[in-house]
Amino acid sequence: MIQVFDQAPVGIQKAPHDPRILAAGYQVALREVAFSDVHDKDSLMLAMLRGLALTDNFGRNWDALYDVLTDPEARPAKLGLLLCDFEHFRKRHPRLSGELEGVMLDAQRDAAGQGRQLWLLAEELESDPKSW
Repeated sequence: MIQVFDQAPVGIQKAPHDPRILAAGYQVALREVAFSDVHDKDSLMLAMLRGLALTDNFGRNWDALYDVLTDPEARPAKLGLLLCDFEHFRKRHPRLSGELEGVMLDAQRDAAGQGRQLWLLAEELESDPKSW
């Protein structure tokens, strides 16, 4: 069975079972971003700040997020974002999630151009397995 980290990251993928253990085995730095309390752009940027362990000087806008995800000095060469409760977030906020996805996918593509890897892994809350 091919694991998600065996292949180059492309798009937003469904998180595998035990993503933390798999990421550690493939030496991928995994950061978790929780979307359960996101209701607007400000709370989204706060979730990214927390999940990526950014400092308060993070600009909290799309350009700043893109820069953080593609900065070779700030991020490891193999980075995974575990997007927790992402499908519910998509359903609740389609416009905001579309903007976020655009930024993350651009960052993923541009990171690959730098010889880096950025996995985007959507994980649902365990309490609602039917969302997938």
